[in-house]
Order: sequence, then structure tokens, then C-alpha cells
Amino acid sequence: MLKYIILKLLSVFYGIGVSIRNELFNLRLLSSKEFDIPIISIGNITAGGTGKTPHTEYIAALLKKSFRVAVLSRGYKRNTWGYRLVEQSSKAREVGDEPLQIKLKFNELIVAVDANRVRGIKHLIALPEKPAVILLDDAFQHQYVSPGINILLTDYNRLITHDSLLPYGRLRESASNKSRATIIIVTKCPAEIKPIDERIITKELEIRPYQNLYFTRINYGPLAPVFPEDVVTPVLELSESTGILMVTGIANPAPLKDHLIIGSHTILEMNFKDHHQFTTKDIERIRVKFDSITTAQKIIITTEKDMVRFRDLTSIPDIIRQNIYCVPVMVSFLNNAGTEFDRKILSYVKENKGNFNFYSTKNWA
Repeated sequence: MLKYIILKLLSVFYGIGVSIRNELFNLRLLSSKEFDIPIISIGNITAGGTGKTPHTEYIAALLKKSFRVAVLSRGYKRNTWGYRLVEQSSKAREVGDEPLQIKLKFNELIVAVDANRVRGIKHLIALPEKPAVILLDDAFQHQYVSPGINILLTDYNRLITHDSLLPYGRLRESASNKSRATIIIVTKCPAEIKPIDERIITKELEIRPYQNLYFTRINYGPLAPVFPEDVVTPVLELSESTGILMVTGIANPAPLKDHLIIGSHTILEMNFKDHHQFTTKDIERIRVKFDSITTAQKIIITTEKDMVRFRDLTSIPDIIRQNIYCVPVMVSFLNNAGTEFDRKILSYVKENKGNFNFYSTKNWA
């Protein structure tokens, strides 16, 4: 009980600090810079996975058909500083796992990292072939840039209105600051949501007239080898007799396990903290655990985000390289709302040379 009281008190002090910072922006004592280029921010106020990367990839895939797209991230957990372009040959430890994941999936995108988003944007628009639109990954709290579209994600299984501030809960700022969002997306929904459930969530989130609310779910793609050059069986079908060692370094591995258990009833887990940098000792532990599986067919399954960190390592035993696969993750909109969402995103980029005029609520009628 004492522990929870202390955490609650710490949350109060944390909340005061965040509120003061936000008020400084409201009073314009801290300024938000506007750029004459379409900027879309995708983020959350929750510590933990709400699906930022797959939603960023969804928007990038939509826009890249017609525009030169740049993605700017801070490059969380990297061991470098400042502005840096991400190449397919980059290491996760140099640029961050999520930016590298995006670059590996979409080589035609410009992907860059910089904790200072204003500086990063200036570098991007100074490129010889500058982008037509910039996606800011995980930038909802980064108010030094004023985006044209500000997308806030919240997990269906734990809405921000049902959560508390850090460290008692997982919120990085009060749920009331959802008012800054022009689009709110409830992520990780079940396959179907009843209209009454949508109405309840709409009321719970207090959606304002200038805001749009959407619901998305996670879809898993077919298994892909982490080391294609070494894999023994390029295409693998899971069955109930397949032994799986699930190795993850993500915030919430439970949905992946729920997906895998449909095809196999023999799953061992090794869960590391989010963005974990795998070590030689970790690899040895994984090998030992994999050896302990006695089924005739067995594989190691990880996530796309973990995949790029595994590729950083140079000394992985062949038994792991030949049997480790990742599961691609995609998002889809429920109730055929994807067409409307796509139209809003495309219209913004096509019709707006700058961000300021578009930010008015009349554009969201």
C-alpha cells in the first residue's frame, strides 16, 4: 500500500511539471515552429506500444505513391547524437530500431533521426531532393514543431482516459491534452466493434467537433526469415506440432503470442525489455532454450523491431540464423473507415503548401 501511495504522490509532482511545460507553450513563452511543408505527426502520450511504427508505415505507404516522403524520428536508444540519415546498411544501435525497420521496408523513403525535430526538419528541407511531406514519428509531445495533422494513438485495451500519469500509470501527460490532436486513432481493436461500443468510446474520449476518431486493428503477415541467406526453409507453415521459441524485446508481447498460439500449442517465451539490445550472452541463452524444444519441427519467432537488432550482431550461431523468423505487422481500419482517413491525409498534402492555415477546424468538417 505504501508503494502505491508513493507512486501516486510522484505522479502528482510529475503532472505538475508536465502541466507547467504545456502552459509555457500555451502562453507562447515556448514557441512551436511552423514550416512551409506538410508535416504529419504520429504519436501517443503512453509509455509503451500503441502501434506508432505500423501506423507511420501505413501513412508512408499511402503517400509514397505520389510524393517524396521523409520520416523523422528521434532514434530512441541509439548511441549516436544529432542529425543522421538512415541507410539500409545502418545499424540499429546507430539510428534506432524503429527508423531502421522503416528504411528496410521502404528504401525509397528518406528516413532520418534527430532528437531536435526543428533541426531535423531544416536538414531535410535542405536536401538536394527535398521531401514533399514529412512524417514525425512519436512527436505528439514534441510541441516545438506545429504539425498540420496531429495524430494521437490510444490502445483499445487501455484507453488514455482509463490510465494515470507516470510513474503510477503509463501516461506521459494528462489525457486532457488529447485536445491537441486533429485525429485520434483507437488501436489494437478486436476484429469487429459494435456501433454502441464506438459511441461509448467516442463519449469517453470526449471527441471535439474538429477531431476525427478512427479504429484500427493489428494484422500479422506471413513469416519472413531474419537471415534470408542462411534460412533452411524459406516458406514455413506452422502447425500444432511446431515448437516455437518466441523472443521479443517489445512493450507488450501478449498480442503476438495470442496470434501464434492459433497455429501452435507449444510456445516458449523469452521476453526482454522494450528496445533491448541483444548481447552475446542473450544469444547463448536463446540457443540453450531453443535446444530444449523437443518437437520434430521448431523455429524461433521474433518481431520486425527485434529483427533489426538481431542483425546488429556478428556472432550468431548457425542454428539460430537458420531458424529465426519475424512476423510483419500491419494495420487496417475498421468499418471501412480507411477510405475516409486516406482521403483526409492525401487532401492535406495535395492542397496545403504550409501548415498554419490548414490547422483551423473548418478544414475538418
